[in-house]
Amino acid sequence: MPPAKTAYVCLPCRASYKQPYDGDRRRVCPRCAGELIHVGSAFAAPRRRDTEAWRTLAVLLHAGVRFHKDCCFGGTGYRPRTLREVRERMTYAARTGTPFDQALVLREPPWPGAVGGPVRRRGPGRRSSR
Repeated sequence: MPPAKTAYVCLPCRASYKQPYDGDRRRVCPRCAGELIHVGSAFAAPRRRDTEAWRTLAVLLHAGVRFHKDCCFGGTGYRPRTLREVRERMTYAARTGTPFDQALVLREPPWPGAVGGPVRRRGPGRRSSR
């Protein structure tokens, strides 16, 4: 049976490569010769043109968040997909003192609205009751 493959990413090139994992061996990007970052076997790369998704991914990787499979639950758990979600979790971490890497993987911050409290919007054609 061949060895299992895991994903490596080059952030400047916005490229992902699946390669066999063999310890802490340094991997080099075939495009720019920069160092590849080991992201885990459950990683799905965004499209190369999706700059917001790659910026979000860069924040996650620099914070130490990776995409390894969880043997008991079958997935990696929650990971933010947009910069807005990252900002909400950064605000939550700053206000509560939660470590940044732990705040990033929360599905929903425990307080409503995350940034400015609950958001209440009126539907079309509705007026305020005042």
